[in-house]
Amino acid sequence: MKWQQVQEGPSAVYVVVLDQGEDAVAELTAFARDRSLGASQVTAVGAFSEAVVGWFDRRAKDYRRIPVQQQCEVLSLIGDIAVADDGPTPHLHAVLGLSDGSTRGGHLLSGRVWPTLEVVVRDSPTELAKTHRPDIGLALIDLG
Repeated sequence: MKWQQVQEGPSAVYVVVLDQGEDAVAELTAFARDRSLGASQVTAVGAFSEAVVGWFDRRAKDYRRIPVQQQCEVLSLIGDIAVADDGPTPHLHAVLGLSDGSTRGGHLLSGRVWPTLEVVVRDSPTELAKTHRPDIGLALIDLG
C-alpha cells in the first residue's frame, strides 16, 4: 500500500493505492488506525482477484457470506470510517462486476486486490462513534 495526502488541514484528503495481493478491508482498517481517522468518507475503484461480500441477515444478526471466486471489477466501493470499540473501523459496500456483465454487491468483507485498488479517503475534523447495538447485531454510528 502506498498513500499520499493530497489536501492538508482539518479536512484532510488522502489517496491510497493498494497493491496486488493485499486485502482491501485489512489494509484500509490499518490505514485508518495508523492515521487516527475518526469520521471519513471512502470511495474507490479497481479490481479484485476474489472477494467476499455480505448481506446482513436480520434474524441471524450476521452477514450471509457471498463469495466471488473470480476476477471482478470494483465498479463502486463506498463507505465511511468511524470509531468503534477497537478503533477506527471502515464500513464498506461494494458493487463488483463479473466477466459476463453481471454484478455482485453488498458489505465488503474481504477483497484480494488485483491489480490495484485506488481509494480516496476524505477525513473530517470531528469524530463519529460507532456503538454496538445488541438488538440489531451491528455497531452503528451513534449521533447521541
